Amino acid sequence: MTEQQLPAWADPSVSAADLDPQGVSRRQLLRRAGLFGAAFAAGSLATPAAASTQGFGGNDPRLAYLVGDHHVHSVYSHDAKYTFSQLAQASAKYGLDWMVFNEHSNFGHAQYGAKLEHEEILKARAANPRQLIFQGLEWYIPGAEHCTIFAAPGRHEVDLLTKFELAYDGKLLGYTAGGPTHPDTPRNEAHAVKAIKWLAAQRRSGYVDDVLVFANHPMRLGIDSPHEMRNWRDAAPEIMIGMEGAPGAQGGAIPGWRGPTSIRGEYENKPSADSWPGYPTDAYVTYGGFDWMTATVGGMWDAMLSEGKLFTITTNSDVHRVVFDTWKNGDWLPGQNFDNTGRLPDPVNTTEPQPGGDFWPGQFSRTHVGVTRHGYRAVMSGLRAGRVWLDHGHLLDGLDVRLKRDCDHGRGVTLGGRLRVRKGEKLTLNVTVTTTSRPNPHGILPELAHVDVIRGAVRGPAADRDTWRAPDAKVVHTADVSGREGTYTLRIPLTAGDESFYVRLRGSDGNRHGAGYLGASVDPHGPIPHEPGNGDPWADTWFYSNPVFVEVAGHR
Repeated sequence: MTEQQLPAWADPSVSAADLDPQGVSRRQLLRRAGLFGAAFAAGSLATPAAASTQGFGGNDPRLAYLVGDHHVHSVYSHDAKYTFSQLAQASAKYGLDWMVFNEHSNFGHAQYGAKLEHEEILKARAANPRQLIFQGLEWYIPGAEHCTIFAAPGRHEVDLLTKFELAYDGKLLGYTAGGPTHPDTPRNEAHAVKAIKWLAAQRRSGYVDDVLVFANHPMRLGIDSPHEMRNWRDAAPEIMIGMEGAPGAQGGAIPGWRGPTSIRGEYENKPSADSWPGYPTDAYVTYGGFDWMTATVGGMWDAMLSEGKLFTITTNSDVHRVVFDTWKNGDWLPGQNFDNTGRLPDPVNTTEPQPGGDFWPGQFSRTHVGVTRHGYRAVMSGLRAGRVWLDHGHLLDGLDVRLKRDCDHGRGVTLGGRLRVRKGEKLTLNVTVTTTSRPNPHGILPELAHVDVIRGAVRGPAADRDTWRAPDAKVVHTADVSGREGTYTLRIPLTAGDESFYVRLRGSDGNRHGAGYLGASVDPHGPIPHEPGNGDPWADTWFYSNPVFVEVAGHR
């Protein structure tokens, strides 16, 4: 088949606009439910963000949720091992609607791998038309950790990523120092900001239809300082839109598997010379499988939200080597290596379990994104708007969150949205839960035990850009939902006070919890670390949602 004969989803000259026809209505979208995976089959519906310029209240259209993973590695990453076919089959098995191949940057990838990978992605799109398959890059941020970068499909998607990799990657440039006293740190931090602004310029110019950035495993090494994260976000908030709320590698601490020191997420590090010194040492582990920045009520994520700026969280597999898998990397031919091929040899099945700490995409970690139609741009728009919730272990089948004024008749606004109110107005937070209807991939039927509402004041830009505290954020309501099944709605009353605020949701299976990191008065039953080597992820599962913002008229 020639390139001219390829179907639209496999043609490299076709843009995301061509792949996402504007004429597809929500009715058509839901009519096609059988085509688009678990999200539509479950009928999970919610509502998108309303602009605060539309007056008081708000009423959003309905959504369906697509399930995805923005952190997937294949043979085009130097430290992974799976083929595109293996990953596509696994993600389809576990109900993913979209995923991003974000291979590690290095010279072999930039010179050879990215283009070869792109050819495989075109084939994968053709072979798997029900899945939305993005090409991305795992960027080594100058002076900091990693980010996922991915572009909408189009004639320039691979060129954008390759140009970016060669011009801005910290590992390729040798811009790795990030310690507070290192002489290269100011240059490296500035280059990271310049990189994000460059991506935003490519989107504005129309060189690519869209591009997004997420910070990956931000507390794994403690080298993403609070001011760096704020600088990245503020450089282009429409591009740098969030971070991994929970890292991949969730299977590493299964008892008896990797070893007695293993932690979920492979968060097994201590502070180094490049770490930001303001982080406590116990921030370097996961809490209920979630990054300390997200899991700490009143912590770094809340500190960013308290500025009134959306910062989306995700979860993902970061798949390199799956637990209990029997495949190993194939052998190189004489003279070959990653630097001169950009690709690992195909894996070989050994019949014996191989080392690994990951799950397949969608097997354990899921990011749910609200859309009004099926398509690449729709997923990217949903992520940018913050219409996102996430779960581990398939804890929920569906979540619908709507906040409205009691005096309004509409549905209100949902995750990532903004509701305008007057001081003293009565509000209702409607949380519709659809419980899990079938066993998860581990054979367990998960049961949600509680739903927590977390509220934090919005005070505007932080005076100290290195603060990681939001002192006004706390759990304000907990609903015990043990034993409830099917679909039900919690109606939680709220009152608008003198200042703007946000609310976000969290809940768990109730198996492992205790006083939150900042104390029981802030978080009476939050996630806690597990003992090293004894962190069965299936026995400690949580869901988190993005916030809904409430703007009180007259408050600045």
